[in-house]
Amino acid sequence: MMPRQLAPWVLAAAAAALTGCGGGGTTVTDTAGVTPPSGGGATFTPGSWTWELPSGFPVPKVPEGNPMSTAKVDLGRFLFYDKRLSGNGTQSCASCHHQDKAFTDGRAVAIGSTGDMHPRAAQPLMNVAYNATLTWANPSLVTLEKQMEVPLFGDNPVEMGVNDSNKADVLQRITTDPLYPAKFAAAFPGLTEPVGWGQVIQAISAFQRALISGNSKYDQYTQGKATLTPAESRGLALFMGEKAECFHCHGSFNFNDQVVHAASRVVEIPFHNTGLYNVGGTGNFPEGNQGLFEFTAKATDRGLFRAASLRNIELTAPYMHDGSIPTLEAVLDFYAAGGRHITSGPHAGDGRSHPNKSDLITLIDLNAQEKADIVAFLKTLTDHEFVTNPKFSNPFPAQ
Repeated sequence: MMPRQLAPWVLAAAAAALTGCGGGGTTVTDTAGVTPPSGGGATFTPGSWTWELPSGFPVPKVPEGNPMSTAKVDLGRFLFYDKRLSGNGTQSCASCHHQDKAFTDGRAVAIGSTGDMHPRAAQPLMNVAYNATLTWANPSLVTLEKQMEVPLFGDNPVEMGVNDSNKADVLQRITTDPLYPAKFAAAFPGLTEPVGWGQVIQAISAFQRALISGNSKYDQYTQGKATLTPAESRGLALFMGEKAECFHCHGSFNFNDQVVHAASRVVEIPFHNTGLYNVGGTGNFPEGNQGLFEFTAKATDRGLFRAASLRNIELTAPYMHDGSIPTLEAVLDFYAAGGRHITSGPHAGDGRSHPNKSDLITLIDLNAQEKADIVAFLKTLTDHEFVTNPKFSNPFPAQ
């Protein structure tokens, strides 16, 4: 099997890490052949918004109909944390996306404002601007604006719980708060009626695009600003090498394999079956979690999900689309075994023999030290500055 070709920045970063050389201040060319800003503090300014992009990060793609602005991101931050935006006034976007957990919630599956349990885990939002698709398995949700309609207005399951009967009341909570009129006016200048659901969605989407994370220990190392421990260095070599082969699905600058940016020409949206389930040996996954199959009805898509970014992975347990693997150590055991064999209970079955399982998921001969080394490397992807940055924090301290 031929390995997938790595992006040039990955090869450069891996070479730098293995030779002990940093990459700070070097201009790198992304896979579309466009030279983005690089080096600490580099900026790119379209209009009234300045991207503060980490080294090697390309300029994010922004819809023409929702340009970025400082005022819009500020408004989006307030709305993101405002519980009054849910139907019953009990839950905000941030209720399922906590900053200290890289904007996920630490639960196996998310819980909506009325107590409905979502079938899947809340995904982290760091670097969501670069995601080619925006849920675990829906290939049609490719913009944050469209995706935002699901938690706001969806009813199966209920998340924010906004519906036709309460839409006007929920919006009135916002329009009558003296905090908001000036913020909406600044974010959407020139509109006669700047407060509406369309503007709410655009502002929250702009705030989410601003959630850029790229200052982990690993990032600092590739810039020559930090040193990896021997265990972390061994873990990096395994991660990028043909033994553990993690890079096949996590080989972009965002450590995933669905990436889009302003200069993208061809955008790949692969989904993968990793052998997590094979209920009763039938090829089924648990009801409501059949993956890409639920949107295509193709038997070959049963159990296929998007590969998550590994940035800040230390903070986003439990893992997998349904939170069914509790720790990074257990994740390594799962992949080393070539899938999961559940021997009892309603989900019993040998995922290792699932007919749709990716060819990349095979037995990996990793000893305990090698697994520990990979986990040590994965923890270098934690961006402590990002999860404490006041620019992204709750502006309602009493909540």
